[in-house]
Amino acid sequence: VKRTPANYTSHVNEFKRLFGNYEFEITELIASNDKVYVRWKQTGKHMAEIDDFEPTQLPLIEYTSAVYRIEKKRIVEYWIQMDRLGFDLQLKANQKNTNNK
Repeated sequence: VKRTPANYTSHVNEFKRLFGNYEFEITELIASNDKVYVRWKQTGKHMAEIDDFEPTQLPLIEYTSAVYRIEKKRIVEYWIQMDRLGFDLQLKANQKNTNNK
């Protein structure tokens, strides 16, 4: 994905639509030579449909990490990993909790 300021703004706005005003916490940051590793935690609420799961307004936490390659003070490549299984389990648990009310 080639990021521009406009499509990054769109990406953040989409995240806010899905999770509301979420918290973003960097939990680890390591730099070595031209690579930077960052791990973060985003905590929000399930505000819109995600992967066919109806919104529950219940908390959701997304754990993600990325490796960025830097040249001339700019990101030129990046690789992102997200805990999809953990996220899917949260969606299922939230749906179950909502259905049991």
